[in-house]
Amino acid sequence: MQLAPIGFGTYLLDAPEPARTAVRHAVETGYRHIDTAQEYRNEAAVAAGIADADVDAAEVTVATKLQTDNLTPERVRASAEASAARLDVDTIDLLYVHWPLDTYDPDRTLPALDALVDDGLVAHIGLSNFRPDQLRAARERLAHPIAAHQVERHPLLPQRELLAIARAWGHTLVAYTPIARNAVAAEPAIADAAAAAGITPAQLALAWALDTTGVVPIPKATSPAHITENYAATQHALSPAARAAVDGVDTRRRIVDFPAAPWHHG
Repeated sequence: MQLAPIGFGTYLLDAPEPARTAVRHAVETGYRHIDTAQEYRNEAAVAAGIADADVDAAEVTVATKLQTDNLTPERVRASAEASAARLDVDTIDLLYVHWPLDTYDPDRTLPALDALVDDGLVAHIGLSNFRPDQLRAARERLAHPIAAHQVERHPLLPQRELLAIARAWGHTLVAYTPIARNAVAAEPAIADAAAAAGITPAQLALAWALDTTGVVPIPKATSPAHITENYAATQHALSPAARAAVDGVDTRRRIVDFPAAPWHHG
């Protein structure tokens, strides 16, 4: 599966009209990959925003995610059908397991996903927030390839092991929170390199992601100005010096975290 170089995240865009407006602006700005989830409660607004945009909807890849109480075989199918209806599509481009938690059972959940691909309801299977061992277990059980693995990734959490796995297996590492909710701006090396390049620290973090083979960042924004500013990072060629500056940051920080998260177990 070939994803556009940058996607648009919609986490916390749960008010219908603001979500619809943000998605329309994102698509008209140039984003061709929109990321949503059942948990975000905005799939219908995402569909409406894409429909509103002066762009052929067929050009836009839409990804959504199964929430953790929808991972039994029966709920996988029923909730995927409901997502497709809300997204106003016959086939979901990319369907993720959002978290390998709660009702997730690799021996039952993953064959149910394969069946959705076989039946044409889903085009591609994705996983999200999996540990390396969970990825390997999933790959052993899936008949269809893993198209994407979505994880938090930014200069403060480079996810080198998961990136190496993605490259070895040929799937895309989709990076959520790619500017670490702007915590990158507090890093002197990033702030200095961004100033030298004439861009913001957030744009530098996105340019760093865009310059990394196999990674697709999906920044979230609500205002037209920030949506446009993030997309402008696609026009910035990262210099070797800027790359070295970001790679050299040794601060490690995870933005999305909670006790039951997979990385605390196993």
